[in-house]
Amino acid sequence: MAVAGGKKMKKLQERVPLRRTAWMLAEFVVLFLLLALLARRATERDGGAAWRVALVCEAWFTFLWLLNMNVKWNPVRFVTYPENLAERADELLAVDMFVTTADPVLEPPLVTVNTVLSLLAVDYPDAGEKLACYVSDDGCSPVTFYALREAARFARVWVPFCRRHGVAVRAPFRYFSSTPEFGPTDHKFSEDWTFMKSEYEKLVRRIEEADESTLLRQGGGEFADFIDVERRNHPAIIKILWDNSKSRIGEGFPHLIYVSREKNPRHHHHYKAGAMNVLTRVSAVMTNAPIMLNVDCDMFANNPQVVLHAMCLLLGFDDEIFSGFAQVPQKFYDGLKDDPFGNQLEVIFKKLGNGVAGLQGMFYAGTGCFHRRKVIYGMTPDSIGTGREGTTGSRSSKELQFKFGSSEELKESARNIISGNLTTEPIVDISSRIEVAKEVAACYYENGTRWGQEVGWVYGSMTEDTLTGQRIHSAGWRSTMLETEPLPFLGCTPTGGPACLTQFKRWATGFFEILISQNNPIIATIFKHLQFRQCLSYLSFYVWPVRGFVELCYSLLAPYCLLTNQSFLTKVRALLSTCAPTCITRYMPCSPLVVFHMFRPCPAAWATHNAFSVGLAWYPNVSFLESMYHVWNIQLSYLVYISTGNIR
Repeated sequence: MAVAGGKKMKKLQERVPLRRTAWMLAEFVVLFLLLALLARRATERDGGAAWRVALVCEAWFTFLWLLNMNVKWNPVRFVTYPENLAERADELLAVDMFVTTADPVLEPPLVTVNTVLSLLAVDYPDAGEKLACYVSDDGCSPVTFYALREAARFARVWVPFCRRHGVAVRAPFRYFSSTPEFGPTDHKFSEDWTFMKSEYEKLVRRIEEADESTLLRQGGGEFADFIDVERRNHPAIIKILWDNSKSRIGEGFPHLIYVSREKNPRHHHHYKAGAMNVLTRVSAVMTNAPIMLNVDCDMFANNPQVVLHAMCLLLGFDDEIFSGFAQVPQKFYDGLKDDPFGNQLEVIFKKLGNGVAGLQGMFYAGTGCFHRRKVIYGMTPDSIGTGREGTTGSRSSKELQFKFGSSEELKESARNIISGNLTTEPIVDISSRIEVAKEVAACYYENGTRWGQEVGWVYGSMTEDTLTGQRIHSAGWRSTMLETEPLPFLGCTPTGGPACLTQFKRWATGFFEILISQNNPIIATIFKHLQFRQCLSYLSFYVWPVRGFVELCYSLLAPYCLLTNQSFLTKVRALLSTCAPTCITRYMPCSPLVVFHMFRPCPAAWATHNAFSVGLAWYPNVSFLESMYHVWNIQLSYLVYISTGNIR
């Protein structure tokens, strides 16, 4: 228990190690088999080219196995106790919530609206004063803006309804997907529920019937800024859809601000990383909360107490170095049964996630993450409160301008965050900061600053999330993984093959960019503060796009040996005595390969509670083509083994 003012405080979080002894022993068995095979190949030098290629490939497989063992060796989970926050209510920090959307066709406005409504309705003391929601629209769509405007009006009745009746799921499309059973004493609730469902259906109709050309024909007013603009060439558009300071009693819910950053073909917009940096600057000059939550537009808050759970991790350690950010595992709703495309990330988060959490901390996954603003600003743990020149903790005007840009309001807000001055009075009239917000949302604002390098989300990779998380870990921070019941957030995942392939291509490209660049985690381990085992865990993901080439070469060895009457498998007499049973002599030489190929793809799958359903989802989690490769390789390897006379 923490101690404050001589009084013991109840703990907010607990780090619980997970015991997986049986699986560790199984992994050691596989490692022993792989090393035994390598040792045999290294001592037998008359195998020819196929033998040498097999040696290189199997050495690579052994290296991958060691990387995976490192990740899974110390699994932990964090248990949170939000009920204990009551005695520390005065310590609860303000939170700026970011929602990003980029295409009104691929990401329908109604999906974004449900995510926003779920965030506006979360449980949090003084939510109207301490929470703010910013929506980044990289598509600059008047339909998206219209949908959010209508959502703000709907929220005036939706948020009080959720709080009055303790609604568990506060995304309307999920809540109204089923009808509750009303008891004889639930007359008031029944009336309210019927009214709210009717209002939501009206909202859905208005949004679905909204047409861009019709909205623009209205001219003037709120849509004037959208007239004659192009998606990739337009000025910054920032509009306050809900200002909580002007609300009536009982309507208190967070500010809602629409942001469409300036774009110009002559300036690189840096995709999502650029949008996140703009949201960071805009929120800094308007509300400047010390904590930032970012979610994708299709990931709604499934647990209304998710912010309270996050505060347990951010406030629950004696030293905040242990909670630079809190990452929520990605979970999805209405996914295809058995995950045929392997994009529901069961393997990554179910077991690998807990393993990484036991090292320097969970990776940043790009959505569902609570960040400390000062960490995003590039502060290192050893610079907090020092004010040393030459560090990010420096508060000189020159240093702040070099890092954050020329805006005086942004520099002042950054100075407050860096100095730890969290008692600054909030801006009463955020509408007075719109012009300043447009200034920091301009496409040229980052020129000559450290945004995208030392400050904010990092540029230079299509997987800006992983790279940004690595930069945070390299500075010496640790991170945590937030798991709750019910699940904190739920998102939707592509259900078609082409969309999934596009997603995998983006991940593979981004990982490879990091692997071959100066951002390689090995460099960060040598010259910065990235821990060695955390470096290996990053490498286990970054080598994913490279794996395919080695596995392709290995899979081609079997047909090559069939055509040339060669063998790349070790002979029985080299491994076993001639008196060994026939079944052993027939299958033992292939056993390391069989065990490796059958066990390696499912490191997390076997750890789940429903072994049968996970078994069905086993192959998709390593992709269909890779699964076929495993079957092909095992069958052909055995065929080569028989046909080339290795069994005598």
